[in-house]
Amino acid sequence: MTQPWPPTIATEKIRAMARNDDLDIAWTKHALERLGERGLIAGDVHYVLKHGFVYEEPQAGKVAGYFKYRMEARTPNSGNRTVGVVVIPDKGGHCSLKVVTVMWMDED
Repeated sequence: MTQPWPPTIATEKIRAMARNDDLDIAWTKHALERLGERGLIAGDVHYVLKHGFVYEEPQAGKVAGYFKYRMEARTPNSGNRTVGVVVIPDKGGHCSLKVVTVMWMDED
């Protein structure tokens, strides 16, 4: 199925990619900075990608044909707070995700 994916399909596809041993994750500088600011670790992001849900429709990425999806989940390290992870899946069929940002869902 070509992108953009509706939330239920995005949830399934991103989870499947996150569980694949061949997953390649690219991190933006922004995402790594936010991870540190929030006291989270890469394992929290992996947990969200493996177990989280996409609740909202995707947003268009900066590059035509690419879309941003926000996965949300509580992680074992998040102190019962929900973590949001914005990712851009590769549209060429490769098992790769670009992590754009990481956020607490209870903050503006």
